[in-house]
Amino acid sequence: MKIGVYGGTFNPPHLGHMAAARAAAEALGLDKLILVPAAAPPHKELPDGTPEPERRLELVRLAADNLGLPGGAETSELELRREGKSFTSDTLRQLREEYPQAELWLLMGTDMFLTVQHWHEPEVILKLAGICAFGRTERDGEAVFAPQREFLQKTYGAKIFTLTLPNPVDISSTRLRELLARGEGREYLAPAVYGHILMNGLYGAHADLKRLDIPELRACSYSMVRAKRIPHIRGTEEEAMRLARRWGADERLAQRAGILHDCTKYLELPDQLALCRKYGVELDELEQRAVKLLHSKTGACIARHIFGEPDEVYNAIFWHTTGKGDMTLLEKILYMADYIEPCRNFDGVEQLRAMAYTDLDRAMLMGVEATVEDMTRRGSPIHVNTLQAQAWFREKTKL
Repeated sequence: MKIGVYGGTFNPPHLGHMAAARAAAEALGLDKLILVPAAAPPHKELPDGTPEPERRLELVRLAADNLGLPGGAETSELELRREGKSFTSDTLRQLREEYPQAELWLLMGTDMFLTVQHWHEPEVILKLAGICAFGRTERDGEAVFAPQREFLQKTYGAKIFTLTLPNPVDISSTRLRELLARGEGREYLAPAVYGHILMNGLYGAHADLKRLDIPELRACSYSMVRAKRIPHIRGTEEEAMRLARRWGADERLAQRAGILHDCTKYLELPDQLALCRKYGVELDELEQRAVKLLHSKTGACIARHIFGEPDEVYNAIFWHTTGKGDMTLLEKILYMADYIEPCRNFDGVEQLRAMAYTDLDRAMLMGVEATVEDMTRRGSPIHVNTLQAQAWFREKTKL
């Protein structure tokens, strides 16, 4: 197993870090990449305004999740849990204990590579792991790498791999923190990372969460879910807008409902129930134990109370899972967009997509009845609101 280890303050983790990680993972053929945020780097002091370690860890987790590496990327709390300076040699020792048979590669930029012999216990570092050094500018080429590579190989018997990144993202963390404090810099961050920064006011970023433009709203939504869910959320947003145009609904509200409809999808049952209690959502017996029924309700609450969305958006999100009788146009549009967005792939989806643009109520009946049939086949309890939706659309579409 070949494992890459990428450490740093990641303050914050930006697209330059992510591009370097992807390039190194591809060049080395890594099976896994571990990102290790430093608690107290030995070579510098963390600047004022640096988020708490747990908050930086969450930013790195979001960045790792959005890397999209075939072998996966994960974060490690090794250095955050360890007291004192975050020495790389100690981290590699611990990882060697955890992965005794793995081939470890330590990823680093040019500046770190050129000074690694001055680090704490360089002989331990170069014994436990190979070094993959990447140049972040076009100046960081073979003329820079070759002398250091030869020195480390001769002095320590080091295993060295160097590469210059194609199309490097030219931004430093220092400069990015300055931009964020001025309300700029979004283009240098993965949307999920940027959304977490906005929602928590990190690095001096100040945003009125109840008056966000669409890119900022998307970023906040994406920061609350796993990366694998984002294509579905984006697909639902776009499908909702198309359906709104077709049926004369408010396209802007449909878009915002689509962006936020799954924002609490990954909360566990205790957290879902806590949000329902906080915002006064009454639950029946089935809802109190069926976590899959709750994200629509808690997502609606977040949309209203955190992002200031109006009642139309609240209600569309609230009912997008179970449906109900006598649904409004926007409620039907979000329900159907969630059902037929381009990522969906099931028997009959093309027929349902076509019907949604010719007879929305009949499409709703098809969707609700397919849900009832599937749940009956699996022996799952069907919520009363879904049965009421089925009865209502049957009555509404009678010839």
